[in-house]
Amino acid sequence: MNEHVTAITDATFDEEVLKSDTPVLVDYWSEYCGPCKAMNPAIEALAEEYAGKVKIVKMNIDENPNTAPKFGVRSLPTLMIFKNGTVEDTKMGALSKNQLSAFIQENA
Repeated sequence: MNEHVTAITDATFDEEVLKSDTPVLVDYWSEYCGPCKAMNPAIEALAEEYAGKVKIVKMNIDENPNTAPKFGVRSLPTLMIFKNGTVEDTKMGALSKNQLSAFIQENA
């Protein structure tokens, strides 16, 4: 992960995501998920591009089993944009950098 992407946990989710002053893109992922790993370069590039405008965080659901079920995460990767503490939109499955950028622009 680069300096613009924050790893979050069940314990830090509320503070990092729900209480954030800026929109937050949450990437729910797992070590065993190939498409999750394939999206990492795009996620990192967009985190740098949107720095200061949108916070991008990653949550490993294997290490943090409590948050994902609360938000109905059933497959990986799942991406959610939160604004003002609520889910604005959700995308499931691997996305290209252009698709990710459009998802952020439409919802952030």
